[in-house]
Amino acid sequence: MKNHILDGNRLTIPQVFDLAHETARARLSPTAKRKIIQARELVDRWITKGEIVYGVTTGFGEFSNVRVRREDIEQLQENLIFSHAAGAGDMLPAEIVRAMMVLRINALAKGYSGIRLSTVELLMKMLNHNIVPIIPSQGSVGASGDLVQLAHLVLAMMGKGKVIQNKKGINEKSKVREKRKGRSEKGEVVDAATALRRNKLQPVKLTAKEGLALINGTQMMTAYAALAVHQAKHLAKIADIASAISVETLRGSDTAYDERIHRLRPYKGQLAVAKNMRRLMRNSELRESHRRNDTRVQDAYSIRCIPQVHGASRDAIDYVYDKVSIEINSANDNPLIFPKDGIHLEGGNFHGQPMALAMDFLAIALSELANISERRIERLVNGSLSGLPRFLTPNGGLNSGLMVAQYTAASLVSENKVLAHPASVDSIPTSANQEDHNSMGSISAQKAWRVLKNTQTVLAIELLCACQGMDFARALKRSKPLKSGAGTEAAYRFVRRHIKHLDRDRVLYDDIQKALGLVENGSVLDTVEKRIGFLD
Repeated sequence: MKNHILDGNRLTIPQVFDLAHETARARLSPTAKRKIIQARELVDRWITKGEIVYGVTTGFGEFSNVRVRREDIEQLQENLIFSHAAGAGDMLPAEIVRAMMVLRINALAKGYSGIRLSTVELLMKMLNHNIVPIIPSQGSVGASGDLVQLAHLVLAMMGKGKVIQNKKGINEKSKVREKRKGRSEKGEVVDAATALRRNKLQPVKLTAKEGLALINGTQMMTAYAALAVHQAKHLAKIADIASAISVETLRGSDTAYDERIHRLRPYKGQLAVAKNMRRLMRNSELRESHRRNDTRVQDAYSIRCIPQVHGASRDAIDYVYDKVSIEINSANDNPLIFPKDGIHLEGGNFHGQPMALAMDFLAIALSELANISERRIERLVNGSLSGLPRFLTPNGGLNSGLMVAQYTAASLVSENKVLAHPASVDSIPTSANQEDHNSMGSISAQKAWRVLKNTQTVLAIELLCACQGMDFARALKRSKPLKSGAGTEAAYRFVRRHIKHLDRDRVLYDDIQKALGLVENGSVLDTVEKRIGFLD
């Protein structure tokens, strides 16, 4: 298994994805260890001198003016975690929690938080042993960081609360015992203390500044952001693939993808999508067979404007990718410790506004990919628009074909429109109005995640419908089926290896889930890129 070195400065979104999905292990760089130690030494000196430092020798939030006695400093940090572990709602997905752990380690690795090295290393060992804290998803307002969720994370470090002990993190003897008990290979819910003991790890006893250092930050919203935007980059390519199959199936014109058109409006995303469409449809026998007899001057917008719509979403995704790349390598604690200057500075790097706006933008961009995809689905199943059998079934009436697949797509698109309403424009004051502007970035991030999942399903349905339509279009009034373009043919054949032609009604849920799997795991994209090279 590969190692990713965390130093607080060079973490990439693909690395976060690897670590979140257990395909890599984390390591601290020597430089990061040295910086962490230097900052901690400064905190220890301040404690010895009795210096007033927010959250170290004072209370928190509205209680920042309350001085805490030296003998109560450790209790202060423990109380902080207990009081802030006040979450509600469903539990966070395991990959989101693992991403949170990665991002928290990387922020602490910058060396501006004043935490002990041993505490950071415990969090990293938990990550590498696949000890995943169970964390409720609701309760963050996204300003002083994702306080609630990070507090639940720290509870597990303290040997409190519950975790999922992944089997990869249990020694071989334990694995045998757990298998005999018939426990799930995905993991067992156990007390955090039990999981730590199994892996010979000692719970942390928090000291000065450590509780605050661990929960001040945007790690939950940014975990969602990093994993969502990573998948969104791939999904944008899959949208091009699905749409190209639809265009060929609907006998659309490729004139709208001519490079000369797009040079006159040279948005990066628009140019890339137009190029992808040309490459995907290159050497299409199907397209050429209709070109000679095509009397249409131009197609509907959902066909003709694919570069403009997909391209604008791509540019938005790139914007979000850039912002998330900054956030995952940022220090968002308060106060920040500057060992070289010997000072602590109180500020607001924990505020989630950059991620809140970015996640609202991502939700909107992905919603539009789903929106235009659903319009193409409608054209595919509507016999009056497609010239194909109604609802893409050869024996309509007895069979309903893909009629209700369009319903599902329409439902998801409608849900996306509600979810795309920005959360970042809202703010409710907290902590007796000390924290009087909150970003709601956690809500933006979770909405964007749901939009991502909905859009993946909509594009899976388009793949399903487009390939079903392709079956009819290839053989229409011909003795020999015609091939589609180089890229679309590769995608079509790949889908058909996994999902059979719908000759009569069957449970569509199963087909949709199979198609969704090809979208989520990226296999349909990999297949196309192996055939025609990497898409832009």
